[in-house]
Amino acid sequence: MRKLRIFIIIFAVFLGIVGYWYYQKNVYSKEVLKLEILGPAEAQLLEEAEYAVKYKNNGNFNLEDAKLVFECPKNSLECLAALEEEPGKEQKSLRREFPLLTIYPGEEKTIRIKTRLLGKEGEILQAKAALSYRPKNLKAVYERSTTFTTQIKKVLLNFEFDLPSKTEAGRELKFSLNYFSNLDYPLTDIGIKVEYPSGFQFVESKPKALGKSDFEVKSLNKTEGGRIEVKGILQGGIGEQKIFRAIFGIWREDEFVVLKEAARGVEITEPSLYISQLINGSPDYVARLGDLLHYEIYFKNLGKNPFDNLSVIAKLQGEPFDFQTIKSDSGENTAGDNTVIWDWKRVPELKFLDSGKEGKVEFWINLKSDEQPLPSEGLIVKNEIIFPGQTKKEFITKVNSKLLIAQKGYIGDNFFNSLGPLPPFPQQKSYFTIVWAVQNLYNPAGNAKVKAVLSPLAELTGKIFPQTTAFTFDSDSRELLWQIGDLEPGQEKKAELAFQVALTIKEEEKGPTSLISEAEISGEDKWTEQLLSGTSPPIYTTFNEAIIGEGIMPYSTSTNDQNE
Repeated sequence: MRKLRIFIIIFAVFLGIVGYWYYQKNVYSKEVLKLEILGPAEAQLLEEAEYAVKYKNNGNFNLEDAKLVFECPKNSLECLAALEEEPGKEQKSLRREFPLLTIYPGEEKTIRIKTRLLGKEGEILQAKAALSYRPKNLKAVYERSTTFTTQIKKVLLNFEFDLPSKTEAGRELKFSLNYFSNLDYPLTDIGIKVEYPSGFQFVESKPKALGKSDFEVKSLNKTEGGRIEVKGILQGGIGEQKIFRAIFGIWREDEFVVLKEAARGVEITEPSLYISQLINGSPDYVARLGDLLHYEIYFKNLGKNPFDNLSVIAKLQGEPFDFQTIKSDSGENTAGDNTVIWDWKRVPELKFLDSGKEGKVEFWINLKSDEQPLPSEGLIVKNEIIFPGQTKKEFITKVNSKLLIAQKGYIGDNFFNSLGPLPPFPQQKSYFTIVWAVQNLYNPAGNAKVKAVLSPLAELTGKIFPQTTAFTFDSDSRELLWQIGDLEPGQEKKAELAFQVALTIKEEEKGPTSLISEAEISGEDKWTEQLLSGTSPPIYTTFNEAIIGEGIMPYSTSTNDQNE
């Protein structure tokens, strides 16, 4: 019995040693499997993005029944894989499964998945990968997972409100939403949703809206665009800001994916009602450089007692005034002086002004031309009317800024090196660069935009500089629109846009062919609250002559003319 006990003890120890060795041999740590995703940290909207899923068995055991599941970021347009065992093909599902079977010790492989990302600018999208497996000789199933994020950094899609910055309460308001795609991938099932502020009464739209605020666009290819026009009545309190918002997106099954957002504010204003001075017959005249100003000063006795032996002084201030040009029939002025004086000896109403009666004095003066140096912002002229010993009042007249636009056409330029040829050949595409250079001389300007119409014989190539410019093209009307926004004043502050066009001249076109119409710049003078405009001639070309009027020219010999 004693020998039997010893044998049993020895046998149990042996089994323990063998079991411990077997356990040590088969013990498994999940850390032996390495799994990672490599991909772009940033991507453009709908740009093809490639993810590399890498896995490696760092252990000494086979990993069996292995399966990799990859999920493309939410709202991706497609999820394509390049795998020898399973050739990639487009699937509606953004979840891809790859049966890997057995991963041998030391084995390392990479699976590549391609997709196109959908989302608005700045949005962060996440890709996921999970690999499940069973270590050899174990029944337990393990899983490793990881993620990778990509940010939508650039959206080559312009979506902008064309909306006045101010309007009067109760008046009809017209605005438009302009959209333009420079994406290399076509868009379909497009939806545009407009959110109107409180107090806005929708009247009509073009195209017709679904429920007043939803619009459909069937498709949009590269360099194509369009416009939505809305008309309504806006109500609100004086000084109140009304915000219009809109989103541009596409429908993916039953989900609306937002690609671009736009917002613009409109201030409710009150027009001037009471003025005691007229300039050129207007109580709220806004002057332009070079104007002849006719001042009419009215004075009325609102009291019960009469005035007698009065005098009036008009004291003018402002660099735009040309004081050498002051003229007055009844007033006195010394040449070059900034004052005009009327006394009771020459103006009957000043000798005796009874209660309730009104009188008038007048004078004329020129403003300088815009060739002369002037302050660069807040351009004004002042007239201080003084009744000595009685009262005085100052009137300020604002002077409009001036917007300039230069439209030029080039070959061999520094933007896209457009090759022409110049002159173009019939039935053959010729490539030219159109440059718009704009300038605002004096006051800050807002809502600035440039419009022109592209010839039916020309087309956009999609090359635009800068790329992120708010540039749109209405494919139906052929109208090009550059929405600049704010323009600061000053000779040195200029804005420039370049875009490439391809022109195909027909054989029968013998005379000059219009490449692009007259370019018109418009905007709102933030100081005077007036509309500004300027034009630059159209550009012509022909296969008979290289330059006709405002024609295409080599860039190297014309750079000095860009901003004329």
